[in-house]
Amino acid sequence: MYAVIESGGKQHRVELGSKIQVDRLDVQPGDSITLDRVLLVADGDDAAIGQPVVDGATVSAQVLGQDRGEKIIVFKYKPKARTRVKNGFRAELTTLRITDIAFGGKSAAQDAEKQQQAEAKEAKEAEKAAKEAAAKAAEQKAAADAELAAKLAAAEQPAKEEAAEAKPTASKKSTAKKAAAEPAPEAEAAAEDAEPAPEAGAEGDAATEKDE
Repeated sequence: MYAVIESGGKQHRVELGSKIQVDRLDVQPGDSITLDRVLLVADGDDAAIGQPVVDGATVSAQVLGQDRGEKIIVFKYKPKARTRVKNGFRAELTTLRITDIAFGGKSAAQDAEKQQQAEAKEAKEAEKAAKEAAAKAAEQKAAADAELAAKLAAAEQPAKEEAAEAKPTASKKSTAKKAAAEPAPEAEAAAEDAEPAPEAGAEGDAATEKDE
């Protein structure tokens, strides 16, 4: 929704939230004013044109401050008359911010507030849907990881069983080798009890003496 207003003999096209500068008004910064000189109000395809103003249409504004416009140089001269006049001019302006446009029971501020609430609700629903989608994706990923871990464990189980079966056989072989390498306790005892055999040199000497 927009409107065309008249202030200080000048026309301004305004919308909700727009800032304009009009000729100096007798107001203070922070004041709220109502502009009654509304020449046109348009809302989408519907438009109301005043003759000269639109009945029942009002534009509300908030005073932001009192300013001065840019300096304008006015130079006048008359040729061949030696007339030269140079003047400067700065307009006294009031800065306004449009807060509402009302016509025919409609209010631009209320419509904007409803639209903001709807957008906030949509954003909240979208955020909620995104969180739910992220949680669902996390659950699916966790389930896929668990399934993959189960498959890997099932694939490794036969190898573990074969390794477990092969381990006793190897231990038996190592035990047999150790037993063959170490003498039996009974054999060690018998060897200790047996008398030492006479040496070959001693027997030869005994036989020589006997012959003599």
